[in-house]
Amino acid sequence: MSKKGETIISAGIDVGTSTTKLIISRLSLLNVAGISHVPRIEIVDKEVLYKSPVYRTPLLDDITIDTKKVEEIIKHEYEMAKILPNMIETGAVIITGEAATKNNASEMVHHLSKEAGEFLVATAGPDLEGIIAAKGSGVFQQSKGNKQVRANVDIGGGTANIAVYQQETLVGTCTLHVGGRLIEFSGNKIISISPPIQRLLQQRNILLQVGDSRDKREVDEVINILVDTLYRMLKNELTDSDKPLLLGERPNWDMPIDVVTFSGGVSECMYHLETVKSNAQYNDIGLMLAEKMQRSTIFEDFIVEPPLETVRATVLGAGMQTTEISGATIQIDSSKLPLKNVPIINHDFQQQMEKGLQLLPKTFEQAKRIFDTVQTESNFALSLTNIPYVKFREIQLLAELIKKLMDERNHPTLPIILVVESDIAKVLGQSLIAMDVQQPVICIDQIHVETGDYIDIGKALKSDVVPVVVKTLTFHSSNQ
Repeated sequence: MSKKGETIISAGIDVGTSTTKLIISRLSLLNVAGISHVPRIEIVDKEVLYKSPVYRTPLLDDITIDTKKVEEIIKHEYEMAKILPNMIETGAVIITGEAATKNNASEMVHHLSKEAGEFLVATAGPDLEGIIAAKGSGVFQQSKGNKQVRANVDIGGGTANIAVYQQETLVGTCTLHVGGRLIEFSGNKIISISPPIQRLLQQRNILLQVGDSRDKREVDEVINILVDTLYRMLKNELTDSDKPLLLGERPNWDMPIDVVTFSGGVSECMYHLETVKSNAQYNDIGLMLAEKMQRSTIFEDFIVEPPLETVRATVLGAGMQTTEISGATIQIDSSKLPLKNVPIINHDFQQQMEKGLQLLPKTFEQAKRIFDTVQTESNFALSLTNIPYVKFREIQLLAELIKKLMDERNHPTLPIILVVESDIAKVLGQSLIAMDVQQPVICIDQIHVETGDYIDIGKALKSDVVPVVVKTLTFHSSNQ
């Protein structure tokens, strides 16, 4: 790669409970290693080229997203940005909050990723959403170089997604049904109460229903409960009575939080940072929830810092923070790229080559059981982590074992996809090719993934590197 480097165009599209928005950005790549070192290509600069207005997410009914209308929004905004889908080289379409519980959520987000760009990947799930929002709001970057434990609380229309960081390390996530659109109004009447709030009302014996006045005392009572539950979550003191508002697992960090930052649409009601015109109209509890939070003990018991972005934190994270670069020592069959939604199975060598080789067949059996079924022709990627410093002969032994195991798959002609943290991807891939493997070989490096992740690998760029997005594809049911 030249000293000048290379640029790629990235798109981020966020379809949320309340709002839909888009961002186009330019990512600059550069070889940051010295002349005599193994090349290391990194993203060294990120520039926002275009921000869309904030649109109200179009719905056909309470349980179905209007995919056609969302497509029309994206097409219009691409035209405004003077961008064609084939110009998009990386980025993400994400579906967030309560929108991820809609009937056609999974179908819609995968469809959009095909329509909006050849390598625009589909992703969802509250944990990943919280992580992406923490990067878009600035919390991830602000955690660098200090020991303070920082929580980003991204509150949208249906959920509050929390990601907790210390020194750029993710130490925990949690998601609550706390959001601005959980109760909606038309004029002075309640027209919608979300299922989590209905469960809460039943548990607490609170009498509130569709048709009641928006000024009814019980509305205020519910908002107080939302704020109190959020406070207990931040203190890691949730109780059984909080279960109706808990989406997924309880908080999984074991250290007290020092600094709290709010992002998301409800945060915009608090800070009013938005400068781009919004096409969304709100008639819900969002403003009341924001006001209650600002007067709550959260602002007394924690250091509360404003975000760099509010309502756009997630879409900025999706468009600018999801892409990694693999390219130091890769071996790829370009004819097989791009690849999308490849599940990961991780094999940890634990710095012990001999033991790692002995246990590799067991990992393969697990992968075959989960992914490589006789009925479905689906591939998986093998992630190799914590490999010790190895000699060429040991890499050959590894390649021989991988070749043998790959040939035993139910669908042995599928490409061999390997993800290696260390810089041995090229020699490992070339060793496989030298053994006359019958399958295409795609072996990439410098990427950290875990079992349960999915990976997308884009087409090779001019500098012989590939953009990679690691993600978790999870669509939660609204009855959780």
